[in-house]
Amino acid sequence: MIMSNKVIQNVEKTTAEYQQSTFKKNLPKYIELSSWILWFPDLFLDLIKPQEGGINIHFDQRIFLRCATRFFSLYGCFPRGWGKTWSEIIAMFIIAIRYPNIALSLTAQTKDSAAELLKDKITEILRQYPMLENEIAKTRFNRGDAEVFFKNGATIDNLANSQLSKGQRRKRINIEEAALLDNVLFEDALKPIVEVSRYTSGKLSIVNPEELNQQIHFFTTPGWKGSDEHDRNITMIKRMVDLKGEIVLGSDWMLGCWYGRGSSKSQILNKKKDMSFIAFDQNYGGKWTGSSTNSLVNINKLLSCRTLEEPIFETEAEKDEYYIAVDVARSQSTNNNQSSLVVGKVIRDKSTNRIINIDIVNIINIPNILNFTEQAIIVKKTANKYLARKVVVDGNGLGSGLVDELLKDTTDPISKKSLGCWATINTDNKPEVSNAKKCVFDLKAQGIQSRIITTFIDMVDSQRLRLLAKKHDSEFSSYDKAEFENKILPFIQTDLLFEEVGNLKLKHLPSGALTVEKVVKKLDKDRYSALAYLLYYINEYESHIKTERNKFEPSSMFEFRQPKIRSV
Repeated sequence: MIMSNKVIQNVEKTTAEYQQSTFKKNLPKYIELSSWILWFPDLFLDLIKPQEGGINIHFDQRIFLRCATRFFSLYGCFPRGWGKTWSEIIAMFIIAIRYPNIALSLTAQTKDSAAELLKDKITEILRQYPMLENEIAKTRFNRGDAEVFFKNGATIDNLANSQLSKGQRRKRINIEEAALLDNVLFEDALKPIVEVSRYTSGKLSIVNPEELNQQIHFFTTPGWKGSDEHDRNITMIKRMVDLKGEIVLGSDWMLGCWYGRGSSKSQILNKKKDMSFIAFDQNYGGKWTGSSTNSLVNINKLLSCRTLEEPIFETEAEKDEYYIAVDVARSQSTNNNQSSLVVGKVIRDKSTNRIINIDIVNIINIPNILNFTEQAIIVKKTANKYLARKVVVDGNGLGSGLVDELLKDTTDPISKKSLGCWATINTDNKPEVSNAKKCVFDLKAQGIQSRIITTFIDMVDSQRLRLLAKKHDSEFSSYDKAEFENKILPFIQTDLLFEEVGNLKLKHLPSGALTVEKVVKKLDKDRYSALAYLLYYINEYESHIKTERNKFEPSSMFEFRQPKIRSV
């Protein structure tokens, strides 16, 4: 079909107008602007900052933002209050604006935690930079889910650092709380998330070789030496030196404090007085702590033990199997070691009666200024709540005083009710009452330290030990904080136990025996000792099979069937 001259003229006119349009004439400048935004994201934020009410980005944050958009992988180790979450999320905003249809995700230990981080920081960013709202089509924040939809088709949402994220697909991810990761989980569930690269929009729809596809950034406060993430840090530093497209950034509390971010110097130094050495070094000191060689247990295995979501404060049924262990200390000084009480629940296989798991459902610290009578009252009240079958007590040194008090008939000074009189099951010590309940195991650790240590290591390595999960402040509700002793304190005590174990090194004595040695001498190990005693007792004395069908009778070796005589 032959087109008329008028139609041809109209087409040529339209083409000429397009070629002379403002967009066409300025296309090279737009291309240069988009590259400039990625190379200098901090200057772009300065450009869109409101004249009144805007914020000033500090020099260290400018370096962070430029690294986040320029490098294939960034590992950021920063203290509490530095502002790493704000910085990483605003960098994600810039990436989303620049690349149409890109899918970005922020991951954290739980999906709820990641959602709260996104919701909080996105609200803050949009308040600080109102112009960014023009790029957003809509936002959706529900419990456990946070999504930002951009007008160009890009999205930012949340995922969990767990197997629940396996099979998900995003173009780039930022991993929060990376110090709690283990490499098996990362390789199996998180790394494949970015397997598929972004395709460009338009007719070509190709993978841009100059784009940082499959980018993964890691952000955390420092954790434990010897962990997979500590090793990843070291590896990335070496690759940074070799110019492999990776970079590691970090600081302690003084950098952010210098610029006026987070807590003031006096506030942080006051926190140092109240926190343990290891907790302060990790949260504010910018240091990976613990032993990188000869550590008592594989720190990744110990991290994997933290799977219990809720503590238990009393038995739920008489058939439940609870045991308690106590490491004893008594001193007028609050700086000295404190007595620790560990509550363990034994989970058995119903068919074979074998122990599957030992759940540490609660840890109680007993004030060290209490005398042995007062300590005995706390131990008995706790045991009665759980209907504990046995109570293991460190009977060495000062511990003998607590054992003596447990063998007396005790009355609760508040309720005036009898707490009972106990007897030991492994010594000749006489209780105050002749028919006292036999439930105290008077542990003498001399000569069996090697066995205690190897049992502890085996329980961690086999994952039979289960501890309360790691939780951050943002995961606790206002109701939880009002019920601090029941809702939060058990998790804090488990954190302190974790610190004690992470601070221990395995030492071989000339005699061939094993012992443990503290890396930081000032840090206690009472919670570890109580836990180790509990695991030792259960493994040595309560792990035997009690089912009748498995009961072995020596006489059965001499039972024979009557012979059959064949007739000839």
